[in-house]
Amino acid sequence: MVFSVQAGVTQLVECDLAKVDVAGSNPVSRSNHPTVMINRPVVLAGLVLLASLSVFAQDYKVENISSAAPDLPAAYASAIQSQGYRVSGPKGPWVEIWLAKSITTGSKPADDAIVLPVAQGTLLGVIRFPGQAYDRRGQTIKAGVYTLRYSNYPVDGAHQGVAPQRDFGLMTPIAGDADPAATPAFEALVQQSTKASGTPHPAVLSLESPASGATFPSVVTEGDNGDQVLNVKAGSLPLAIVVVGKVQG
Repeated sequence: MVFSVQAGVTQLVECDLAKVDVAGSNPVSRSNHPTVMINRPVVLAGLVLLASLSVFAQDYKVENISSAAPDLPAAYASAIQSQGYRVSGPKGPWVEIWLAKSITTGSKPADDAIVLPVAQGTLLGVIRFPGQAYDRRGQTIKAGVYTLRYSNYPVDGAHQGVAPQRDFGLMTPIAGDADPAATPAFEALVQQSTKASGTPHPAVLSLESPASGATFPSVVTEGDNGDQVLNVKAGSLPLAIVVVGKVQG
């Protein structure tokens, strides 16, 4: 599960510099017009990228949902808050999230790459996709209702470069996750979550600690790829969930 971030401004700069080297059999010609051949393409590429991210950011918003999650099994009715959040994008509603009424937290993790003081397998909430969606890996997720449980990827050499932090939320079709109080171990949770992705990999959303000064609830744009991050609070626990955006690998 190794991810690589898509091309950003830095890579655009490298691309333009490479074009100059290839084209330059005449070094005098290259030095005569440095502004035209290097600076202007980079500046224009940067302006186009910033403009597109600005439009993208304006397209996503969060609103409160005053009713309980639909199609909740009886076991979950008392574990999940009766109010939720809907994130909508340019094509309408994208995802709906209802947080757990109680999320037990512990002391600050000793590993600085783990930002949330939450135990493996803890239920964070219930998530619903009104239409076909995708997870952080770009895997297709069918419309439906899923549980969202906390996990962090192991330090085993096979997950290097996945993300700066090790915190993730794994999704499982709610019909295949009968007990909200359960705290499945890593391997068991991964196996459950493959039922959401339909692949050998779990269906995942990145989790973060909200930036300083964040408001709740809110949707903010992060990174060169325009990730959409939902900032919410579950009791006293602030959560930042990357609900739109994917990396490849």
